[in-house]
Amino acid sequence: MALKTNINKFLADTACFDLQFRRDVRHKRTGSPVYYSWKAQFIVIGSLDKEDLLREIQGLIGCGKLHYITAKQLRYSVQSIDDIHEKVIPFFKEHPLSESKKLNDFELWAKAVEIIHQNKGRSLSQWPKESFGQLINIQKAIQKYKAKRVQNAKWLPVAEAVLEHLK
Repeated sequence: MALKTNINKFLADTACFDLQFRRDVRHKRTGSPVYYSWKAQFIVIGSLDKEDLLREIQGLIGCGKLHYITAKQLRYSVQSIDDIHEKVIPFFKEHPLSESKKLNDFELWAKAVEIIHQNKGRSLSQWPKESFGQLINIQKAIQKYKAKRVQNAKWLPVAEAVLEHLK
């Protein structure tokens, strides 16, 4: 099944393959412990006049949620690592993006998703050092495909410090 040209172009222009090393503080827990984790998500943002197109994309991929983020913008996102691994990646492998820069971004992101999925449910201290290091390298490589600096890349020095302590 060929993807409609307007959908492929829209995704090539607006899709975001997001990879983050995140820092989360649990303020409601005693001592407000800090946790770090790798997260991947797929995001498409569009104006209200693109709602039908975003809903069609959601239906084609078969997962994710659509949210109004402002009075003029919608956000379609998939955050479940299982849905990304089992639905989003196969969708884009079957319907490759036409724009090479976005396609390269997707291919790096898909490698990262595979690593995160393989280590799902493990604490970072139990991850293989090689896998963790590959994610750091992928995150650095992805930066050249981003239009602006990714704010969550600021935690990469912490990720590199964690890497030094893995076996």
